[in-house]
Amino acid sequence: PYSLAKRMLHIQSLAYWKQYQFPVIITIPGNIYGPYDNFDLENAHVIPALVRKFVEGAEAQSQVTVWGSGNPSRDFVYAGDVAEGILKAAEIYQQPELVNMSSGTETSIRKVVDTLVDITNFKGKLVWDTSRPDGQSRRCFDTSKAKKDLGWESKTDLHEGLALTVEWYRNNRKNARNSIS
Repeated sequence: PYSLAKRMLHIQSLAYWKQYQFPVIITIPGNIYGPYDNFDLENAHVIPALVRKFVEGAEAQSQVTVWGSGNPSRDFVYAGDVAEGILKAAEIYQQPELVNMSSGTETSIRKVVDTLVDITNFKGKLVWDTSRPDGQSRRCFDTSKAKKDLGWESKTDLHEGLALTVEWYRNNRKNARNSIS
């Protein structure tokens, strides 16, 4: 359903173009993360949930439990890079287009965890709960169209983006969406 909804956005954009010459640009981001994300452990995406767990775990030097094996990979992209790409797409495209906006790089959940251990200076116990689902094994985006048409590619590497996200969460957690309502 999630993928079908994205596909239907493009179909609708073509209809708007055909009937009204209204140029709707559909940007498909990868796994976005960064400041102002949803850090609620019950429904956050993987990076904000892990950021919260490791920031709190580092402060308490307690145990952090990570779901799954850590083997699946995702195509993570920093929110600020996607925002830049969306603006560029809106400026350049003059007809309906569909374009992927992501890093174009697969990164394992295990690498994200290892990076967060380093950034947060976590020294507690790390537990992989393999009874929890891994989810889809791989996800990576072809970003060649964004590069060719827009001259856009994500510029924030994973370590830098995670460090910025950790810093933002530490400074804003009282106002962050991080508790169950």
